[in-house]
Amino acid sequence: MRAGAFLMSELQLFLPKKFCFLNFPTREFELEIAQRCLRNFSGIGFRSSSFITFYRVENVDCQGFRIQKDFFVRKQKLVFEGRELAQNNSCVKDYGVADGNVLHLVLKLSDVQAITVRTGCGKKFEFHIPRGRNVGYVKQQIAKKGKEFLNLKDQELVCDGEELEDQRLIADICKSSDAVIHLLVRNSAKVPAVPIERDFEVSIEALNLNEGPDAVRQYLGGIPSMEHQILERKLFQRDFILEPLVVNLKTQLPIVIKELIDLTFDGLKRGNKPIRSSEGSGGAYFMQDSSGQKYISVFKPTDEEPMAVNNPNGLPLSLDGEGLKKGTCVGEGALREVAAYLLDHPLTGPRSFDSGQKGFAGVPTTVMVKCLHKAFNYPEGYDYDYKNIKIGSLQMFVNNVGSCEDMGPRAFPVYEVHKISVLDIRLANADRHAGNILVTRNCEEGCVSLVPVDHGYCLPENFEDCTFDWLYWPQAHEPYSPDVINYIKLLDAEQDIELLKLHGWDLPPKCSRTFRISTMLIKKGAERGLTPYAIGRIMCRETVKQESVIEQIVKEAEEALLPGMSDDAFFEAVALIIDRHLDELAS
Repeated sequence: MRAGAFLMSELQLFLPKKFCFLNFPTREFELEIAQRCLRNFSGIGFRSSSFITFYRVENVDCQGFRIQKDFFVRKQKLVFEGRELAQNNSCVKDYGVADGNVLHLVLKLSDVQAITVRTGCGKKFEFHIPRGRNVGYVKQQIAKKGKEFLNLKDQELVCDGEELEDQRLIADICKSSDAVIHLLVRNSAKVPAVPIERDFEVSIEALNLNEGPDAVRQYLGGIPSMEHQILERKLFQRDFILEPLVVNLKTQLPIVIKELIDLTFDGLKRGNKPIRSSEGSGGAYFMQDSSGQKYISVFKPTDEEPMAVNNPNGLPLSLDGEGLKKGTCVGEGALREVAAYLLDHPLTGPRSFDSGQKGFAGVPTTVMVKCLHKAFNYPEGYDYDYKNIKIGSLQMFVNNVGSCEDMGPRAFPVYEVHKISVLDIRLANADRHAGNILVTRNCEEGCVSLVPVDHGYCLPENFEDCTFDWLYWPQAHEPYSPDVINYIKLLDAEQDIELLKLHGWDLPPKCSRTFRISTMLIKKGAERGLTPYAIGRIMCRETVKQESVIEQIVKEAEEALLPGMSDDAFFEAVALIIDRHLDELAS
């Protein structure tokens, strides 16, 4: 639909969990209009099936849609036949969508729960807590607001007469999306117990709150007080599996990875179950530490990726094995997550096996693991069996103050944006948006850092779906600093391909070709003093139908080759054509 045109259309949405199925006439309907229509949905929730009629009564720049049924949406993706419609300035028909086709809408809904905490002495605290958090996290928030409740071990939370364990999730306590739960805070005492046959924990309630520690000492002395009663006996049994997936016995696990796995293991051992993220189109699970009060890692099983067989969000299965992005395969997202970490070399060059050095772009520590737990998605039912073990990536959790989509880009340091641009260009990232760049803040120094995550669509077979949100940020128009240029000079695609092979991933030939070309491009562009914008623009399509410059370069090189010519000859041709284009840009 062009600006100024008028359209009346019925938009039908079927909402199982978080996904919608839409039918509407395509005509000249712009993707940007569809996105704006969805952004105008605001309000208080939705039913399992809704019919929405909207009328196009003003031009594109006006919010001319009247919505009859509202719900709150933070972010959305449109998917047709397994491919994301990512170019906002393209028409739906450019993706092959015709009248009567069904688009899949992936929604990012708010998962915040309003909680009221009341104490026995009449104090009242109000919080907005993500549903994925547990009772232990609520206790931490209480301690921050109330100085008299600083000792978390002395707090017991009760809801509807039921004592709440620290591991209990907010989502399990409050089933209604608009309900407010009321909690009572009361003191309790916990004492250690001597293990008998198996480990267990004994919790006792201090009925006389003025007794102080004497009651505990009396219990420990072997004469339990008659004013105390045992509330709970909790058995800790091993009902999970977590092991690193080692495919090359010649490689050693760095200390930082061993610690990541150990801390995650301790959390599972203490009964702190994985918490599925409400964001994203694939299954991703927050793994808790032993205290159950903070996240330690994120696990992404390969069989729960978008369009995979056990995807928990209801996305259709891939018909040809291709992922949501062109040139990627379903089930290989975890490999790409690990590859992004391995190829994110420190400034000094590739890290040694025993090094815990942080990479230049700051990709969090990531490793392939085997994991089994009943909290994962098992559509056909779960039992403790090796056949149910899931393979996936385990990535260190990063504490953050939000993502780049939550704030304006002008606040970000130039260096932080540039380091991510180097990573994305080099890996030909097909899914870099503001939502998968986390923002961290050092309160003491007052500095802001950006942390790139979600690299399941990097290292594709082709450049068709390369997207970089930072391309249009002001920092992208600034030239690289000498330190960054020196780092780029040290990059070696051949060594990196061998590094991935050493760690178990023999990069497919088409992916290797893309990686060699993108590495060549950034090295030649940085050498000429080109900005991230100038280099990145070569890799990204302006519309879905218009090939990017790098795609045109590849095609020209292929057409220049004679039958039977070697790969070396192809890359020489690519290098010459890239030189010609970059020289034109530099001049």
